[in-house]
Amino acid sequence: MAFDSAPARDLPLSDTALDQLFTGARTRNAWTDRPVSDDLLRKLYDLTKFGPTAVNATPARFVFLTSPEAKARLSPLMSEGNRAKTLQAPVNVIIGQDLAFADTLPVLFPHAPGAKDWFADPAAARETAFRNASLQGGYFLLAARALGLDVGPMSGFDADGVKAEFFAGTTVEPNFIVNLGYGSDENLFPRSPRLAFEEAAQIL
Repeated sequence: MAFDSAPARDLPLSDTALDQLFTGARTRNAWTDRPVSDDLLRKLYDLTKFGPTAVNATPARFVFLTSPEAKARLSPLMSEGNRAKTLQAPVNVIIGQDLAFADTLPVLFPHAPGAKDWFADPAAARETAFRNASLQGGYFLLAARALGLDVGPMSGFDADGVKAEFFAGTTVEPNFIVNLGYGSDENLFPRSPRLAFEEAAQIL
């Protein structure tokens, strides 16, 4: 009896792919002027959205800044060390979390009609939104690298200012910001050490 070969999803990625996603990938601090198309940004979101979140909440919200005018609104809100590279990057992405994510659960999690009520407590909603939007931000970085883009995630910014400038009057709060495009090796730091398995993990 013949057996079908294993589906591709059950096989490990090649070392080349793993290098692109992890071992050879670097956080970029400088950028080429190669543009990033709107179609590619849409493809990037369409990959990111499939990352798992609790009850399929998908609370992350993404604001892609590509025009000089939009980037000029963000740059004064960045810390001094992040300002120049933010202006240089082809795209800045504000990744936020929607504290009212539960409103979408009747559509996103339809097999549990009462799911929205699970997050009636604002503290529970905030914790869930932050944790899962952060997860989605991680998926976003990997999806970008998978599409051949470079990333530069940052947390040095005025969160209240970003909220007021880009999310005023909404239930969305900023989580972190990513510079996106095709990076150069300028201002690239040597790779920092990582903890060994024995220092960071255990098998029980």
